[in-house]
Amino acid sequence: MAIKTFAAIYIGSYEVSMKVFEISQRKQLRTIDHIRSRIELGKDVYTKGAVGYELTEELCVVLKEFHRIMDSYRVEEYRAYASHVLRAAGNELFVLDQIRQRTGISAQIISNSEHRFISYKSLAFQPPFEKMIQESAAFVDVGGGSMQITLFRKGKAAATQQIGLGIMQIREKLSGIETKVSHYEVQVQEMIDKELEIFKELYLPGKEIKYLIFVGNYIDDIMKGVERQKKDDTIEAERFFKAMKKLQKKNVAEISRELSLSNENDPLLIPSVVLYRRMAEEIKADYVWLPGVDISDGIAYDYAHKHKIIKPEHNFDEDVLSAAKSLAERYKSFSRHTEALLEITGVIFDAMKHVHGMGKRERLLLQAAAILHDCGGYISRMNQAECSYQIIMASEIIGMTHLEREIVACTVRYNSNPLVPYEELMDRLDQPGYMVAAKLAAILKIANAMDRSHKQKFKNVKASLKEKQLLITIEAKESTVLEKDLFALYADAFEQIFSVKPCIKETRVFR
Repeated sequence: MAIKTFAAIYIGSYEVSMKVFEISQRKQLRTIDHIRSRIELGKDVYTKGAVGYELTEELCVVLKEFHRIMDSYRVEEYRAYASHVLRAAGNELFVLDQIRQRTGISAQIISNSEHRFISYKSLAFQPPFEKMIQESAAFVDVGGGSMQITLFRKGKAAATQQIGLGIMQIREKLSGIETKVSHYEVQVQEMIDKELEIFKELYLPGKEIKYLIFVGNYIDDIMKGVERQKKDDTIEAERFFKAMKKLQKKNVAEISRELSLSNENDPLLIPSVVLYRRMAEEIKADYVWLPGVDISDGIAYDYAHKHKIIKPEHNFDEDVLSAAKSLAERYKSFSRHTEALLEITGVIFDAMKHVHGMGKRERLLLQAAAILHDCGGYISRMNQAECSYQIIMASEIIGMTHLEREIVACTVRYNSNPLVPYEELMDRLDQPGYMVAAKLAAILKIANAMDRSHKQKFKNVKASLKEKQLLITIEAKESTVLEKDLFALYADAFEQIFSVKPCIKETRVFR
């Protein structure tokens, strides 16, 4: 395959950057240029609630120059993403319109879920990654507005959590006391410790982590003078910690001179050093790995992956299921019933593929919904469906976009409740998303009815489509009267959506 020239543009909370890549199957990704410009959009958003005229003007000037550079490299494709911090701005639509009108670049705001998954892809394509997560690893993605911590065990994502500790966010919250205290770094640490306390309690006690993986600005500059292991480019955690502790005793100007940084008065340096040090101290890993990638690399890998130019070793779908299972286990809802639903929903989905028009991705969302359908019962048995919806929407599931999480949450909600018209959900789902949620809920509903007693009475479940009938054949060793009655109740809803009537054909298996 010929080499494709691709540009990744990222509009962050304190920096705008563009990387130009050459992408090919043989050499994968090769960076040919990297341009960065400091524009503190987050400062305006956090203090004023909107992006001011001056910064909008500055942003458009920079992006217009990016467009010129893309033309000079004859870039064939580009993607321009804006940090979710821009969504918090009251004038985000007008800013995006100005960018499009004045620079010719179409940018879109990505949610936190999308941002973190794209960053994660930049990591997953690196050779050492698969080995590290087979043991145990914590991936810490530090941004301007927040950071994401994702834990891996036995090769799969076990948990992920967004924490409101971005380096720009820390700086803005403490800006009023920076010049009033003698040890500003102590105030930064106290703020960080408060946010980390709950995460530690929920996810870290008694669980050893071998590798701590950092992605974020400043980290490579901070550690460029520290010797790394030759094979996997890691740093002993103790050495990393000592280097951070040494830097934390210096002021901004001293740190900048020691690291040969261009800006000797960068106010984000101290929050960065303290944050990285405290994360290393709390997670207590054996080694720290700095892969040297960022969101721009992730944008390029995401593009190459989706267009089947390069293929990762890592299975991202397994991450979705693993994270969903961990969430279900946290709410005491993963059981043999859940495993039965996974089997039955898969059988029905596959038999209906020529009718429902959905593909592999939707099947994955159905599996996630089956795993999470009962999680709300931990909070309330009376309002289980609504509680399940709220839990799913309040949780990060690595590998899912915000829209996909909404689809899964609605599938779970309308597994128990009657489906509402699209007009009642149009503020949450677009029309295609609504249709997917409705179809998945209809499948989950009849599958759930088939194991209503939670006794797994049905064995060897098979399904086949015959004209306008979905024939589900089962084997049973005991009475299935309850399951059949509930199945009949939900069959009408299934038929309304697919114009196919589901029927059960039972074969009695004698003891």
